[in-house]
Amino acid sequence: MSEKTEENGIRTSSTRVADSTRPAREPFTARGLHEDARELHIGGIRWLNFGWICVVAAFLLNVLGIVAIGTTEPGFAQKQAMFLPLGLLAATIVAVPDYRRFRRWVPILCLITLGLLVFVLIPMVPEAIVRPRKGARRWINFGITDFQPSELAKVVWMLAMASWFRLRWNIRSIRGFVLPFIITALPVLLILLEPDLGTALLFIPTLLALLVVAGARLWHVGLVILVGVISIGSVLFVPQVQDQLKPHQQDRVKALVAQIEGDDRYRRNIGYQGYKAMTLVGAGGLTGVGKEQAETLIQFNHLPEEHNDMIFAVITCRWGMLGGLATWVLFGVLAIGGYLTSASARDVFGRLLASGLVTMLLVQMVINTGMTVGLMPITGMTLPFVSAGGSSLVTAWMTVGLVLNVGLRRPRRMERWEVAS
Repeated sequence: MSEKTEENGIRTSSTRVADSTRPAREPFTARGLHEDARELHIGGIRWLNFGWICVVAAFLLNVLGIVAIGTTEPGFAQKQAMFLPLGLLAATIVAVPDYRRFRRWVPILCLITLGLLVFVLIPMVPEAIVRPRKGARRWINFGITDFQPSELAKVVWMLAMASWFRLRWNIRSIRGFVLPFIITALPVLLILLEPDLGTALLFIPTLLALLVVAGARLWHVGLVILVGVISIGSVLFVPQVQDQLKPHQQDRVKALVAQIEGDDRYRRNIGYQGYKAMTLVGAGGLTGVGKEQAETLIQFNHLPEEHNDMIFAVITCRWGMLGGLATWVLFGVLAIGGYLTSASARDVFGRLLASGLVTMLLVQMVINTGMTVGLMPITGMTLPFVSAGGSSLVTAWMTVGLVLNVGLRRPRRMERWEVAS
């Protein structure tokens, strides 16, 4: 027996017919969760699934980060260790209810997130509530810690895009392909206004990966990538384009270009952070210099944000190239676990959600380590699970929790996605 439904150009088919007379269940209530558990018992829970690979890799990265932070900032390391149980709790909370239930909450989650992104930009809000740092308004003060709405925006946006691609448009058409970019522009623009270029850069590469998984035409995706490459080249080498950037962004671009050309004139000013990071990376050699000597080198070089954005430089200084390689391997293992979870999911929403979330973590890792070794301009982006920061860590664990959620569920029917012509 089979059932087919069609919604705005996208057809989904199931190998089993759902009971349309069954009353709607209550989401996120004791009764709703009890009914969820009963249905999952019928459909089955895959306790052995690829999502656990992500959990183990994330935990090892978290431990690596705490030890690395302790090399230079023991106080921050203790604080980060306190955030680890909170991150695990957040992952557990999002892993318990069936991930398909989150689709019902996407509209209200989007409104809350957009409201928070606007809130941090309001000039009248007292600095005791929204704490400016180095001219950026990104953090809301909750007393014991600060909360960064742009971190929440990454997860909520992913839920929204996975829901959108599942139900709304034929993305093989020009209209269906372009519309997600227009929707994504709203949170990206708000994040850029904070300003937070690093976080804003995550959305477009992740969206392209989602489009590929969702079945978009590859030449459409390739065209966007080509436009992106041309744009990046223009920013790096066309002065008229650089003039449109903010002063600190212009400085970072000039420092990167000078570094590529072997020009050391910016090493003591706008290129200082990148130069010091590369110095520490080179000092580590193959196997590293050990804890005590690493502490001395880091203090002597005065690397800014060594416990946060530049934590990869600390890792390679203390444990050498092998430490950096181990970090990349752990992220690779996490990505493999996430993509295998996506491939094993039985519904479109689960496949899109798992692959998109893991891609976002992977893109963030590439940008962070790339700027540390001098391949990209400094953007102020953290290394997931490794850099110091409560909001970043909890959000990263929520990401892994959602991937595990997809892996745990075994729906009672297989959903197949067909794009209508």
